[in-house]
Amino acid sequence: MEMTEGGLREQGKAQRRIRILDAMRQLLRDRPESVISTERIAERAEVSPATVYNLVGPREKIWEALAAGFMDELEQRLAAQGDGGPREVVRSTVGLFVDDPVVSRRMVREWEESGLALGRSPLTQLRRAMAGTRTQGVLRADVDTDALAATVATSCVGALHQWVAGLIDDGRFLKRALFAVDVALAAAASDACRDELMAPLLTRDTA
Repeated sequence: MEMTEGGLREQGKAQRRIRILDAMRQLLRDRPESVISTERIAERAEVSPATVYNLVGPREKIWEALAAGFMDELEQRLAAQGDGGPREVVRSTVGLFVDDPVVSRRMVREWEESGLALGRSPLTQLRRAMAGTRTQGVLRADVDTDALAATVATSCVGALHQWVAGLIDDGRFLKRALFAVDVALAAAASDACRDELMAPLLTRDTA
């Protein structure tokens, strides 16, 4: 079916918006600590500064748009992964940030609402994975898995900010995030699985 004029216009806007965000990422990778002005983004994306403002918004909205792009990518990764457990959800989330460290670190530092970075797809997927683990009998039947997932997500946000600040490296970021999952699982373990879920906590190096 032939696309209408309005449809073509919206498609063009979407393509220009993608170019703008790609330009932002490229500029960050080229010069991680430089000031990224609307004019520089526009020049790299081959659009006008007004187009950057109209399609994405001011600087804060650009960081927010980059974060949304991260979450879109994570949703695709988790969908491809299938019904993984809580550890797999957390591992994929950490991997998303460390795979593009320059962009993700700057995004978290600059975005005023970066504490919400894990509030969309990761939390939704983590809730689902925790509930599935309870259904399998690994966790007690009376456990509030949504609250458990929120607690893990809070710990992961803390580890994320430590990593962004350079206080921990990629490996320690992953270890601390997975440790938060293991603590939550062990605390809510069913009688049949308690010893198994406690074992990693008794041998883990968390320094």
